[in-house]
Amino acid sequence: MSLADTDTGTGADADPRPCGPARGRPRSEAVERAIIEGAMKLLEDGVPLAELSIERIARTAGVGKATIYRRWSGKEELFVDVLRAAEPVDPELPGTSMRDDLVVLLESLRRRGLASRASVILHNVHTQMKSSPKIWAAYHNTVILPRRRLGLEVLRRGRENGELRADVDLELLNDIVVGPLLVRTLLRPDAGLPDGLAEQVVDTLLQGLRPVGTA
Repeated sequence: MSLADTDTGTGADADPRPCGPARGRPRSEAVERAIIEGAMKLLEDGVPLAELSIERIARTAGVGKATIYRRWSGKEELFVDVLRAAEPVDPELPGTSMRDDLVVLLESLRRRGLASRASVILHNVHTQMKSSPKIWAAYHNTVILPRRRLGLEVLRRGRENGELRADVDLELLNDIVVGPLLVRTLLRPDAGLPDGLAEQVVDTLLQGLRPVGTA
């Protein structure tokens, strides 16, 4: 009996798109893990994203297509969760100060950069995503934009708390904060991503961004 049989009571021949609000039903972590690991195995075997169909993932994971569609609307949404599983987990912010929150955010970005360098899968998938507008849009809207909004919220709180000059353009500053890590991750793969880089970037920037008269 396959995971699909234990999860849904149906085999692989069932209608792949169930009717009604099926996605609201409780999820089985074991089934979801098998599906994500099945997609990861195909990527490890060198299968290009363009050839990675729901049918192929279902066969590899030992589930029916209906089991996948019950959890994800399609390949794009599934790939976002596959990438999330391969990347380091997003951190919880300490909330003690703008400086501390920014350091945590940049340290997470540094670790993702290291993971991308160390993982052939992550490197290849990120590269291939750019040639698939739907997958890139799903990743951008689901992962990148929320991270950007979080960074902007940290800067906004810092400005309200007097940790940041009131005249600073937060959108521009957010780009400046993450810029050094993105440059080293994407444009300068030979550049170092050492421990302490997040603190160095944040402290260097904040020296010139604090309100006049603050330490």
